[in-house]
Amino acid sequence: MMYTLHYDSPLGGILLAADETGLTGLWFDGEKYFADLLDSEHTAQETPVLLETKRWLDIYFSGQEPDFTPPLHPIGSPFRQEVWELLLRIPYGQTTTYGALAKQLAARHSLSRMSAQAVGGAVGHNEISIIIPCHRVVGTNGSLTGYAGGIDKKVKLLTLEKVCMDDFFVPTKGTALV
Repeated sequence: MMYTLHYDSPLGGILLAADETGLTGLWFDGEKYFADLLDSEHTAQETPVLLETKRWLDIYFSGQEPDFTPPLHPIGSPFRQEVWELLLRIPYGQTTTYGALAKQLAARHSLSRMSAQAVGGAVGHNEISIIIPCHRVVGTNGSLTGYAGGIDKKVKLLTLEKVCMDDFFVPTKGTALV
């Protein structure tokens, strides 16, 4: 069974979803891919996982780094799972690039290279945004692309984490500017 809870963040409404194992989704209202994997059979109900996630978000949006992670249950292919695992390793207040993530995956699999675009696809389909911090991934040239919640929210999340924004820019055109 899937359970949901609505959370009012300083950046707008967020829908949380969880099953018995852990958090399965965290989406800003109206974002690209909103609730794509949400089970059609779900119940709005406060569960321990959802309440712990709400507590995590309260701490995060107060400008502090939470010292715990709620139980997570991301649903996706083995490749996506591997990319999301790398996202969880990006420290609070820091960023990395799609290319750097691709190099890490290539090294892990003894490959000469890995497609940064494939990594970007997995990052973009992260169903548990903020906690699995896809907002901390930027283009090699400093471009702030690829956030399903919208570039404005990506900028605000990075600013909340006190990331120096001097070397980043919002592209004037592209497909990931939601």
